[in-house]
Amino acid sequence: MAQLVAQKRVLLADLAGDSIRAMSGSMVAYQGQVEFKSAGMGGGGGFRAAIRQRVAGESISLMECTGHGRVHLAYQAQDVTVIGVQNDTVTVESEHVLAVTRDLQLDVQFAGLRGMTTGQGLATTRISGSGQLAIVSDGPLIGLEVAPGRPVVVDPDAYVAGLGQLQMSLVSGVTWRSLVGEGGGEPFSLRFEGHGRVYIQPAER
Repeated sequence: MAQLVAQKRVLLADLAGDSIRAMSGSMVAYQGQVEFKSAGMGGGGGFRAAIRQRVAGESISLMECTGHGRVHLAYQAQDVTVIGVQNDTVTVESEHVLAVTRDLQLDVQFAGLRGMTTGQGLATTRISGSGQLAIVSDGPLIGLEVAPGRPVVVDPDAYVAGLGQLQMSLVSGVTWRSLVGEGGGEPFSLRFEGHGRVYIQPAER
């Protein structure tokens, strides 16, 4: 079974006759006998998912890496984090998906959370099943625990992903940026309740 290991800003994907799906163009080196081909949006959604992807105005372009060897993956020198998924669902802003192992299913939603708050129209990818997911972030990824009675509120531009049984709502009011004198701040913050973990990045887009 393929294994994903993060080494700061590079992901090592060890293949043993199987495959992974990775962000198109993210391969920086490989060793062994590995073949690369387009995987489209990554499978698992078919025609309906492709339509949703088109409506969202953003695509997630993946390549399939198959064979025996080690593939080195990276994206714009961003930090890489590997998350293990066990019969669960992760919601990720699509631009942060670096690689997924074979048994995870992908589905692109209409629009990402930033699309809802800033109108940028980014896609969100729902990843479900069991396997490994590699995420890139601008700075080290930070995981915040969400528990019943302990909601987490985050800046939309810092949000990267959510794992577990989470309910998201938009919180309007005075924005954080307006408090520090920056006009044009986000009109909403994101409030997460339930049970799981919210992942954020320390640098805003």
